[in-house]
Amino acid sequence: MNSQNRLTSADIYRGFVMLLMMAEVLHFGKVSEALPESSFWAFLAFHQDHVEWVGCSLHDLIQPSFSFLVGVVLPYSIARRLTQREGTNAAFLHALKRSLILILLGIFLRSQYKSQTYFTFEDTLSQIGMGYPFLFLLAFRSQKVQISALIIILVGYWLAFALYPLPDANFDYVNAGVAKDWEHNLSDFSAHWNKNTNFAWAFDRWFLNLFPREKAFLFNGGGYATLSFIPTLGTMILGLLAGNILKSETKADEKLKQFIILGVSGLMLGIIFNRLGICPNVKRIWTPTWVLFSGGLCFLFLAFFYWIIDVRGKSDWAYFLKVIGMNSIAAYCIADALGVYISKSLKIHLGENYANLFGLPYQSLVHGGLMLLIYWLILNWLYKKKIFIKI
Repeated sequence: MNSQNRLTSADIYRGFVMLLMMAEVLHFGKVSEALPESSFWAFLAFHQDHVEWVGCSLHDLIQPSFSFLVGVVLPYSIARRLTQREGTNAAFLHALKRSLILILLGIFLRSQYKSQTYFTFEDTLSQIGMGYPFLFLLAFRSQKVQISALIIILVGYWLAFALYPLPDANFDYVNAGVAKDWEHNLSDFSAHWNKNTNFAWAFDRWFLNLFPREKAFLFNGGGYATLSFIPTLGTMILGLLAGNILKSETKADEKLKQFIILGVSGLMLGIIFNRLGICPNVKRIWTPTWVLFSGGLCFLFLAFFYWIIDVRGKSDWAYFLKVIGMNSIAAYCIADALGVYISKSLKIHLGENYANLFGLPYQSLVHGGLMLLIYWLILNWLYKKKIFIKI
């Protein structure tokens, strides 16, 4: 594979990830509620939602995969820009511009249906945007420096939580939006990573209130935090390391071997740190353990798609995913910004009960399936017209 060519496997992997996000409209959870005796729909419902705190579902891997892939393709992007005789200073300015656009786009999407701009920075795009300039600079450094930066991020972020004091007897759990006896609260040392009583939550109680708001920020209902962009940068560095391997002259079999070793190692370290209580595996606050655990799965996903698509050359089956993956920003915006309007339009023109085709339990599935088809048809039209939204 010519290292200057577009990495098709990354596009397919990204398409798979974005499909998982767009497929939220299928609402497997509603089908499962209507058919409580079905373990099949319960399984699908679990993997189409985020876990409450510790643990992992397939849905939880969307954001880390998207972030990981930013790092994977960066060496290719830099090589292309330098080939076009664009200097490093100009390339860095472009990286800063891209970063700002991603942050602002994340704020814009989160501000929908609000009465004023909703300043929040936990959106996937904003999180990537805040870490992207640092990732770009690291891309020009040696592997040793990149790995050192990853270790510093993971250990430093772990220390920040570990040293932050636990709630005392007078702590106001109501204003933190979490019950003292919440079933997912952790105990002992792991309690430093509990929902809305941790270091990142305390930072947001200060930082987010610096911006104009309808009312003072007290907590994020899901426990998400601005500072998660720091460990998210760690995930992107893992992707950068993977991208460097892919772009190297190493034989394909050796690349696959390295991906599998790194993937299994990340998984094992994540499981061990979580089991020992050193650091819980929590996606919502992107703990260092989550970086390792989810990063391991990302390496294994990449190994699979690289083997099928780039090594064996079996890509015809993946056209559906390629259309999505090559226009991921458009896919993100269509699902986030247009979904409500498409849903209402279908009900207006087809009637409120059109989705009862296969019975009430499957109503959300039929309606969501048609929405998903419309999303893809829009992306397919853009693909055929060679219209790609780039930042």
